[in-house]
Amino acid sequence: MKFRNTVLALGVSVLIGGCVSDSKYNKEVNTADTYQQLNTQLSGELAADQAEIQQLQGVIRVTLANGILFPEGGWQLSEKGKSTLDRLAPVLAQLAGQRIEVKGYTDNLPIGPELRDRFPNNVALSNARAQSVAAELQAQGVPPAILVVTGYGDADPVASNDTPQGRAKNRRVVMDIVSTK
Repeated sequence: MKFRNTVLALGVSVLIGGCVSDSKYNKEVNTADTYQQLNTQLSGELAADQAEIQQLQGVIRVTLANGILFPEGGWQLSEKGKSTLDRLAPVLAQLAGQRIEVKGYTDNLPIGPELRDRFPNNVALSNARAQSVAAELQAQGVPPAILVVTGYGDADPVASNDTPQGRAKNRRVVMDIVSTK
């Protein structure tokens, strides 16, 4: 129902706004369809505030909390993390003319002693987490050519790092689906 309303709203906006090229209209419909499919696949995580999907101008942003992807302080996917990504992969694998920017983020706490030998800083840890996500997506059929991986460490926090709850929100992986056409 939500998808149908989105397509209907797109159609009305085309009629009101005048002529729009077929390619622009098709791009908007495809974006709405991708958004709806991702929303369906993540319904449980969305309800539990472990995931968020946003449809922005030219970008669909999927944000996944580290808690559903990795064990505390880890960079290798948990079984729950693999399961979550495995549900998204069929939708992402069918994307044409788009790029998926996989971005890892951490809180601002320094790397603990158990990880310091492997990761010198939060940027390296966040990059390893983003790489783990991209590797699982590739293993499930997402073409590697459309995946771009970057670790940002504690840059761009979405909440205050002064509380455990805020730090938990800042530890996340974001997948931006960007049209290349």
